[in-house]
Amino acid sequence: MKKAGCTFVLEIKDTQAQSWQGKVKWIEGQKEETFRSVLELITLLDSVVQTEKKTELKNPLKT
Repeated sequence: MKKAGCTFVLEIKDTQAQSWQGKVKWIEGQKEETFRSVLELITLLDSVVQTEKKTELKNPLKT
Protein backbone atom coordinates (compact mmCIF):
# COMPACT_ATOMS: atom_id res chain seq x y z
CA MET A 1 0.00 0.00 0.00
CA LYS A 2 1.40 3.36 -1.03
CA LYS A 3 1.16 6.07 1.64
CA ALA A 4 0.38 9.59 0.51
CA GLY A 5 2.47 12.39 1.90
CA CYS A 6 1.66 16.00 2.64
CA THR A 7 3.59 18.78 0.94
CA PHE A 8 3.74 22.24 2.49
CA VAL A 9 5.29 25.53 1.39
CA LEU A 10 6.22 27.92 4.21
CA GLU A 11 6.56 31.65 3.74
CA ILE A 12 8.11 33.32 6.80
CA LYS A 13 7.08 36.98 6.69
CA ASP A 14 8.46 38.21 10.02
CA THR A 15 9.92 37.22 13.35
CA GLN A 16 8.54 38.83 16.50
CA ALA A 17 8.71 37.76 20.13
CA GLN A 18 11.26 35.10 19.15
CA SER A 19 8.74 33.32 16.89
CA TRP A 20 7.80 33.15 13.21
CA GLN A 21 4.83 34.72 11.46
CA GLY A 22 3.84 33.90 7.91
CA LYS A 23 1.81 31.65 5.62
CA VAL A 24 1.71 27.91 5.09
CA LYS A 25 0.32 26.42 1.90
CA TRP A 26 -0.84 22.81 1.70
CA ILE A 27 -0.16 21.74 -1.88
CA GLU A 28 -2.37 18.62 -2.14
CA GLY A 29 -5.32 20.24 -0.35
CA GLN A 30 -4.89 23.53 -2.20
CA LYS A 31 -5.37 25.52 1.01
CA GLU A 32 -3.43 28.38 2.56
CA GLU A 33 -3.46 29.66 6.15
CA THR A 34 -1.58 32.34 8.05
CA PHE A 35 0.12 31.64 11.37
CA ARG A 36 1.33 33.92 14.17
CA SER A 37 3.70 31.57 15.99
CA VAL A 38 5.67 28.38 15.51
CA LEU A 39 3.24 26.61 17.84
CA GLU A 40 0.30 27.70 15.68
CA LEU A 41 2.19 26.51 12.57
CA ILE A 42 2.82 23.09 14.11
CA THR A 43 -0.85 22.85 15.11
CA LEU A 44 -1.93 23.62 11.52
CA LEU A 45 0.49 21.04 10.09
CA ASP A 46 -0.60 18.42 12.60
CA SER A 47 -4.30 18.96 11.85
CA VAL A 48 -3.67 18.31 8.13
CA VAL A 49 -1.57 15.21 8.79
CA GLN A 50 -4.19 13.81 11.20
CA THR A 51 -6.99 14.50 8.69
CA GLU A 52 -5.03 12.74 5.94
CA LYS A 53 -4.33 9.79 8.24
CA LYS A 54 -8.05 9.39 9.02
CA THR A 55 -8.87 9.56 5.30
CA GLU A 56 -6.32 6.82 4.57
CA LEU A 57 -7.86 4.58 7.22
CA LYS A 58 -11.35 5.08 5.76
CA ASN A 59 -10.16 4.43 2.17
CA PRO A 60 -7.21 2.00 2.41
CA LEU A 61 -7.30 1.03 -1.28
CA LYS A 62 -7.24 4.61 -2.56
CA THR A 63 -3.91 5.49 -4.24
